[in-house]
Amino acid sequence: MTRALLCGGARIPFVRSFAEYTELDTIALGVLAVRGALEKAGLRQEDVDAVIWGGVVLPPTAPNVGREIVLDLGMPARIEARTVTRACASGLQAITDAVAAVERGDADVIIAGGSDSTSNAALTMPESLIRKVGPVVMGKKAGMGAYLGLATRLSLTKDLLPRQPRVAERSTGQLMGEAAEDMARRHGITREAQDALAVRSHQRAFAAWESGRFDAEVVPVTLPDGRVISRDTVLRGDTTIEALAKLRPAFGKKGEGTLTAANSTPLTDGAAAVIVASEAAAARLGLTPLAAVRSWAYVGVDPADQLLIGPALAMPKALARAGLELGDIDRVDLHEAFAAVVLCVQKALASDAFARERLGRDRAVGVIDEARLNVHGGSVALGHPFGATGARMVLTMARELHLTGAKTALLGICAAGGLGAAAVLERV
Repeated sequence: MTRALLCGGARIPFVRSFAEYTELDTIALGVLAVRGALEKAGLRQEDVDAVIWGGVVLPPTAPNVGREIVLDLGMPARIEARTVTRACASGLQAITDAVAAVERGDADVIIAGGSDSTSNAALTMPESLIRKVGPVVMGKKAGMGAYLGLATRLSLTKDLLPRQPRVAERSTGQLMGEAAEDMARRHGITREAQDALAVRSHQRAFAAWESGRFDAEVVPVTLPDGRVISRDTVLRGDTTIEALAKLRPAFGKKGEGTLTAANSTPLTDGAAAVIVASEAAAARLGLTPLAAVRSWAYVGVDPADQLLIGPALAMPKALARAGLELGDIDRVDLHEAFAAVVLCVQKALASDAFARERLGRDRAVGVIDEARLNVHGGSVALGHPFGATGARMVLTMARELHLTGAKTALLGICAAGGLGAAAVLERV
């Protein structure tokens, strides 16, 4: 079996939703990232066999975002493409699908990644409106009388007002932030610890930008009005614990919660792409291998019971499949959907009781060294375009291994629906 290699990629700066990228939908954002990846690698479009793309907020009229990216870029029509969705782990899913395809021999070069534009999320109408309007609109023989009768049966408040989008679980109705708040309470995670993690995330991400670490993986975006976005706009390098302490809780009842807008990720627009190639193709095309995906794992948990704890189950499974222990890992990159979730996962991995009850192990997985955790910041500071985050993490960690000589990196991502994802990268 051939080995799949991660040979670079690109992402665009992540920005807050309903701001600079409002006029760019998820397809347009994906086009920018894929074009940037091709240009940075010096890879010709005709050398690409497929595009596998991750997305969460998919356009209703064009849900196969990957194929639309191929067409909008003017890539050869023969390049097949598909779009995968696994909530916040969609970008990682696209990459592991690409690795599997290359290692099976189905393709030599695949561009994998993800994008999302919350700014352009479709507003949904109540089902009652669809059920009343559908038979009339779809009926070939419906006349003016049918439409007039329909008008008398429609209610402004119940039928005609769009639903407000909510990041909530369909099965439980619980907001994701509420679930994270419950987890923080259950694991004894304090507001102070969450704020400290958020500040560290901003400081490390700011340091990465200042050192030039992100320059090689981020491509600037020229907006329709001529403005150029060259850095992530969520980032605040001067954030302090004192400033964060002044913010009100966002999800707790009567101001008793610990999660705030600052220690949680904001709604974000963005895209990221990674080039996955076989060893032979990388050598033939002059691509620079950065890392390989040694193993991965996806798990499910009960959404009503610690919705976002999935990484604490997926990460040990990925480690076992790689034949490694947590102590063997040089870098750990945990998705910061909420600072509380990162802290909960850390506590679970360090718990003997959790290991016995949830993992079938005699002892804890281990303690994550904070010096090795999210070394260039995370989603709290950089932002979280749902479908792009997994690809962003893979790209940054692949480059980290290549540049520093570190041998291994462990990624962990929580996702809606009670899903967890993890992957182990190794330097090549």
